[in-house]
Amino acid sequence: MALKSTCSSLKCYLECIQADMDKAEAGNKAAAQRVRTNSIKFEKMAKLYRKESVKAEKSGGGKKKKVAAKKPKKAAPKKKAAPKKKVAPTKKAAPTKKAAPTKKAAPKKKAAPKKKVAKKAPAKKPTKAKRATKAKRTTSTAKKRPTAKLLKKRRKR
Repeated sequence: MALKSTCSSLKCYLECIQADMDKAEAGNKAAAQRVRTNSIKFEKMAKLYRKESVKAEKSGGGKKKKVAAKKPKKAAPKKKAAPKKKVAPTKKAAPTKKAAPTKKAAPKKKAAPKKKVAKKAPAKKPTKAKRATKAKRTTSTAKKRPTAKLLKKRRKR
């Protein structure tokens, strides 16, 4: 009986959803909300139906009486294959000469030893002009507080 009640409730939910779906398509927001909630309820009921129907199949409650099985037809006897035609014997081709033996492959050469990378020469000291520009960059960009020695030099000037 549980399977029958589940089927009837599924049908009821489907009818409600269909009626509200028509209203929701027209723009009724409340009907759209009812469709969403009923679809969730329908999903739960469908899961319950699946469980109950499997249970009913296993217990034999949902089975109908078996209809008498049809008798299988007897297979027709296989036909015999037609006799093969005789084929005239063909002439044998003259034996071909054997190919000349090929030379053996040369032994593989050993890999060349890796070349040593030369060390880079030490960098040369910058010329006076470059030193002067470097000094200007450091003093102009980063302003440092003058030391006591620099202050004495400035006072003497």
